[in-house]
Amino acid sequence: MRDFLVSTPRVMRWLSLLAPLALAACSSAPPLNPSPSTSASTPAARSANGKPLPALPAAGSGRGGYYKDDGPGDQPPDGLLDTPDAEPRVEPYSKSALRPYTVFGKTYTPISDNRPFKQRGIGSWYGKKFHGQKTSSGELYDMYKMSAAHPTLPIPSYARVTNLKTGAQVIVRINDRGPFHSTRIIDLSYTAALKLGYLSSGSSELEVERLLPEDIARMAENK
Repeated sequence: MRDFLVSTPRVMRWLSLLAPLALAACSSAPPLNPSPSTSASTPAARSANGKPLPALPAAGSGRGGYYKDDGPGDQPPDGLLDTPDAEPRVEPYSKSALRPYTVFGKTYTPISDNRPFKQRGIGSWYGKKFHGQKTSSGELYDMYKMSAAHPTLPIPSYARVTNLKTGAQVIVRINDRGPFHSTRIIDLSYTAALKLGYLSSGSSELEVERLLPEDIARMAENK
């Protein structure tokens, strides 16, 4: 099967953003801005139980633990901490998203079978810059849903993600490709990162475990 360059808006924006860093990209993560400050932050929304969300510097402010002009929305909806996890179900894979592709000279071969998959490493999140843009699945990215981008997991598929620092867990739907850096294993949506507790820091050490069809069937039975 012939390699090709992924052409979704998200991947093309990665390429345009990181072109000046192409040489460094093969061996390092994208440069992160300094730790968030409390000034010029986005309005603090609240969860359904009244707990305030982290106050983050606005996208494009030059501050915060996210990349360049990405970041939180201007007015995050209320109740995000109470957003339910993605509900796993067996779905047909996107044929176009199963083809090998190349970014920055590295070829990625998506998983096309039901092999187990577990991975540990640094995960990040992506938000406003890609909100409403087409994902690799063809769906529009919604930073307030429980989704994620992964370089090789099938699209669509589901994964259990654990914050290894706190033990917090979420289930997300994989519907996009990325991140394309050797030190990043997954990009979660804004809400998924919020629920895992690393929204303010921009990244955390995570474990990603794919949910296979038998796992999904067992979860449905237990439910």
